[in-house]
Amino acid sequence: MPEPDLVTQALARNLKRLRTERGHTLDALAARSGVSRGMVVQIEQARTNPSVGTVVRLADALGVSIARLLDYDETSQVRIIPADEAVRLWNGPDGGSGVLLSGIEAPGPLELWTWHLRPGETHASDPHPAGTVEIARIDEGELTLVLDGRAHRIPAGSTASYEAGTAHSYRNEGAVDCRLTLVVSVPPPGK
Repeated sequence: MPEPDLVTQALARNLKRLRTERGHTLDALAARSGVSRGMVVQIEQARTNPSVGTVVRLADALGVSIARLLDYDETSQVRIIPADEAVRLWNGPDGGSGVLLSGIEAPGPLELWTWHLRPGETHASDPHPAGTVEIARIDEGELTLVLDGRAHRIPAGSTASYEAGTAHSYRNEGAVDCRLTLVVSVPPPGK
């Protein structure tokens, strides 16, 4: 994993650059994202480590992937991300994790994640922009996906696809660890 300070600095630099490129004031980005102006300022000054939800809302408001917001090396045509440089964005209370493996803009943000949920852990996700689709491949254990208040059990070896424009959560209600690979496809802005 990259040093947390490296990720914080990259987020600060990229957020400010992307906000400026799109002509958004601090107030405008705060309004578009639902993230307070004060929090945007703290992030741009690298004074805070925001939650996954905050980073998702900012990326969605800017029309970019989370990976682009966190990218600390945009110099190569072929981007190879070693396992130890993937960005951990969620830590569960019992040792679970959500790790952003990679992401691109094609034509909207496309992200590849690996998630590890320990028994009893839950991660709640805010709604993504309308038209966002997720594909979850359960590698180990069983995932309980809650979408629109309805629970769906997805066993190991299965793949589920769903629209993620509403609140949803990932739960491990089993006795063994749950590991999954997740693809998130966000439509380009204005679509």
